[in-house]
Amino acid sequence: MLNQINKTLVVGASGQVGRLLAQAWQLAGQAPTLQRRGGTLSSDLPQMEWHPLSGAALEAGRFRAMIVLAGAVRGALGLNAQLAEACFAAAVQAGIGQVLLASSSAVYGVNGGQACREDTPTHPVNDYGRSKLEAEAVADRWRAQGLAITALRIGNVAGADALLGGIRPGQPTKIDGFADGKGPVRSYIGPITLADVLARLLGQDLPPVLNIGAPNPVAMADLAQVAGAEWHYHAAPTTAYQRITLDCGLLAQHYRFAENPSDAAVIVAEWQATRGPQ
Repeated sequence: MLNQINKTLVVGASGQVGRLLAQAWQLAGQAPTLQRRGGTLSSDLPQMEWHPLSGAALEAGRFRAMIVLAGAVRGALGLNAQLAEACFAAAVQAGIGQVLLASSSAVYGVNGGQACREDTPTHPVNDYGRSKLEAEAVADRWRAQGLAITALRIGNVAGADALLGGIRPGQPTKIDGFADGKGPVRSYIGPITLADVLARLLGQDLPPVLNIGAPNPVAMADLAQVAGAEWHYHAAPTTAYQRITLDCGLLAQHYRFAENPSDAAVIVAEWQATRGPQ
């Protein structure tokens, strides 16, 4: 079903993750349509202007699927549920049969350092995680009405994260150091792998919720080292958590990973290939 990506509308393509994915799809020779709110995106992929919250309809029959990346990470977080509602309504009206909704691993909270599975109870520790759960609740309602929606609980996307995305030449990068002399461990995924995952999930019969990350977690210090950052540990605050990871076993039933997608070198290389000119 890989060809379905060319009949897919990507909502929120102007965000950090969207820009990385657009580069990755272009490198792969795939051509989803990127939604923009105004102006022109710096991509050679097909584009269309559409404002979901305006209630504007989509052309019926034009798209088979929709990938919703749009949302807020701070500020007016209520937009996450509002955008989900608007996109689902537009999808039904336009005859779109499948929607992939970008949620977040933040919905789980910490889980005592254990890897989070899709059936792990959700206990978000911040407003962002709570807003993503609200968007998932909107998805539940529309799913009950027959729309095939999968909420993708995505881990850290290389380049759209605080670590790699925050590296600046000449500016030291601080990484939390814990009592064992090591730093944080997180679930990551490179943008090229993520773009391929999204393309290959289209057309599949998917569960309502799916964790998205490379098979194994990675040490953030390894990523910083491979990326050539000037980094050092500093004492982790009491509010920091060393290990927040995803169990992506269910994803592995729907997607066959290439070799070594969890290696720091592979993750960093994917970011560098898709981040565009510096």
